[in-house]
Amino acid sequence: MTATLIDRSTFGELQANAGAEFVVELLDTFAEEAPQILAEMRSALADGAPERFRRAAHSLKSNSSTFGASHLAEMARTLELGGMPADATPVDALAQEFERTLSALQELARG
Repeated sequence: MTATLIDRSTFGELQANAGAEFVVELLDTFAEEAPQILAEMRSALADGAPERFRRAAHSLKSNSSTFGASHLAEMARTLELGGMPADATPVDALAQEFERTLSALQELARG
């Protein structure tokens, strides 16, 4: 599962450059902030605020890319560039992918 969700070379470079312990701290922060970003996307969708939606999707894309979570980053990028969807279905899919990806990242960082 981890191999398909995470670019191991990107993740390894992050660990080499930042230190394995610091990467665990970064992941903890990501685990706290990503749900807030997803909530902001839902709020922007409900409020009809496309710029807020785009910024939130951009943030999730950038954060995901840092860890080599390329599939999650690509999903967020699609939402960032595609504009607000008609409903929350793509955001729900993004949230589910985040959970899977976070688990894989934590497994890599701690294992």
